[in-house]
Amino acid sequence: MADGTTKSSNLIPPWMESFLASGMGVLLLLMSLFAMLVLPMPPFALDLFFTFNITLSLVILLAVIYVERPVDFSIFPTVLLLGTMLRLALNVASTRVVLLEGHTGPGAAGRVIESFGDFVIGGNYAVGIVVFIILVIINFVVVTKGAGRVSEVTARFTLDAMPGKQMAIDSDLSAGLLTADQARERREEIRTESDFYGAMDGASKFVRGDAIAGIVILFINILGGLCIGVFQHDLSVGQATENYVLLTIGDGLVAQIPALLLSTAVAIIVTRISRSQNLGQQLKGQMLANTHVLILAGCILTGLGVIPGMPNLVFLTLGIACIAAARVLDKKRATTPEVVDEDDKQAAAEGSAPATPSELDWDDVTNLDVVGLEVGYRLIPLVDRQQGGELISRITGVRKKLSKDLGFLIQQVHIRDNLELSPAAYRITLLGDTIATGDIMPGMDLAINPGGAQGNLRGTPTKDPAFGMDALWIEPASRDQAQTLGYTVVDSSTVIATHLSQVIKAHAHELLGHEEVQQLLERLGKTDPKLVESLVPKQLPLSIVVKVLQNLLKENVSIRSIRLIAESLAEQAPRSKEPDELLQGVRQALGRMIVQEINGLSEELPVAAFDADLEHILHDVVRGSGGGLEPGLAQQLQEDLAEFSRGQEASGQPAVVLVAPPIRNWLSRFIRRSLPNMHILAYNEVPDTKQVRLVSTLNHQRALEVDQSNA
Repeated sequence: MADGTTKSSNLIPPWMESFLASGMGVLLLLMSLFAMLVLPMPPFALDLFFTFNITLSLVILLAVIYVERPVDFSIFPTVLLLGTMLRLALNVASTRVVLLEGHTGPGAAGRVIESFGDFVIGGNYAVGIVVFIILVIINFVVVTKGAGRVSEVTARFTLDAMPGKQMAIDSDLSAGLLTADQARERREEIRTESDFYGAMDGASKFVRGDAIAGIVILFINILGGLCIGVFQHDLSVGQATENYVLLTIGDGLVAQIPALLLSTAVAIIVTRISRSQNLGQQLKGQMLANTHVLILAGCILTGLGVIPGMPNLVFLTLGIACIAAARVLDKKRATTPEVVDEDDKQAAAEGSAPATPSELDWDDVTNLDVVGLEVGYRLIPLVDRQQGGELISRITGVRKKLSKDLGFLIQQVHIRDNLELSPAAYRITLLGDTIATGDIMPGMDLAINPGGAQGNLRGTPTKDPAFGMDALWIEPASRDQAQTLGYTVVDSSTVIATHLSQVIKAHAHELLGHEEVQQLLERLGKTDPKLVESLVPKQLPLSIVVKVLQNLLKENVSIRSIRLIAESLAEQAPRSKEPDELLQGVRQALGRMIVQEINGLSEELPVAAFDADLEHILHDVVRGSGGGLEPGLAQQLQEDLAEFSRGQEASGQPAVVLVAPPIRNWLSRFIRRSLPNMHILAYNEVPDTKQVRLVSTLNHQRALEVDQSNA
């Protein structure tokens, strides 16, 4: 089609498609069910509805087999309810006909019931009762009970694991491994999965109740039929038993076969593992993945077939068939060409080409990678796409997220193996220098305790390399249990990618150079050419602009609002060329964005401030007239700020200190290493729309007491 839509609906007439889409089909089915409960039905209508019931059960079973993931058939619980109601309504309608017309013979309730009574059980009601009881036992005791238990356990674990899965999505989103749309889709999948298994837990009770109702209806029909046949129609006990029991057994078998099909469908869908394959593909890929299984089974059957007295022909035939099937599968896999990526072919060709010695030149001098990742040999599968490694795609997501947040393009991360490292170790380098290291346990997941995890979890204790939180290396099979206990569970690739994200964010100012700033200005020049022309190099050299932007990144301020930054620099350039003074003006221009990054859209900003005496002392230190900050005062100031930061963190609020503009830059450098999560704001950086709430006042009186005691 021109619009790219599929033509799947062309097989259905437009009027029927509109009829089904409007919900009238379901309404008509429900009205028919209620009609069967109260209105007598002719034998032909019973035959039609019984056949429709069997067809519907087959369609549902086949749909369950061919669906790729259980949640893709999310309407299944509702379909199960409708199928159960249809079968019960048919039981009521057929019971009415059997009791009213059963004295006339075995054909009183239609051809379908008569055929099941004659053909399936051979007209022998004793055999019919035994077959019916066996079917009920299979359905009620085996299939239905097992499916109900699986549904209950799956629903409980799915609901308990929801918070951990949500936290894992939030962690991947903050690390740049997922986009906002992908995170939204993941959350929707989790919600749909929990709704589905919760509904299946309740829907499995329909099947159980249906099985019980079938048993009760059978005995009521037999007892009621015998009484009606003997006392109302003057039939002998033998004749009444033959007529009514045969009709009742036929009716019960017609109902129990669709019930068994639906019970089987329930059991299949609740025991399926969510994979992008249907049941047949999973059986082929897992049961027949190793042909040695077929060969061994064939050898055992062949050995049984040569034992005297055994059914030799049957065992030998099946044994030879298993061995032949294994040989056919092996031959087919050997002749199937392997799909190889063209890039992989080229890389393999380049790797196999012999290296020719050449003279040493400048190209042989090592160029330091801006950002590098070195891995031990056991971590190579994480970066090899042919082995299912996802680390490269995760790192690409990290770069994309950080580039958007920070405001400039993060350079490519060059990954290489390093045999000097421990087999499961990695290290992150920046301009050739090692910035961070870590160790991974390949094939294991990392369960991180965000602070509220409860319960015992078996694993190897460690620390999360990105944030230093307590964590455990666990088996992938324990992921659901860990999420249920409140842990955030991530795989090895995510651990490395998250660590890399934190390192890049902390050293973003070192990644921003002249080339990157020039690219930013060129892109800005496409929309504001006059602004860029008047700024660089007429008013400020490029090096000054680079220094200001680097200082912003040092203080965790994004430079994505490059237009506001350039306008502020152009306005201040005639008055000053000092990077610190320019930084102060740029921060004032970006005040709304800076404050919003700290506490979002909240109208109130909780802050701490200095008393007049302490602020006066710091003014003198900044101007150089105070002889430097006294050691006791510096120590006490650090301790007071740290105590305030811990209190704000415990209450879930940001730690913000509001100071006079002249001392903001100095104080920010003073606490940058010891208190990286504290925000130092100048008075003029807080926008008018924010209401400042003073929560603490820091003074120097305690520091003076400390100095006097030390003296």
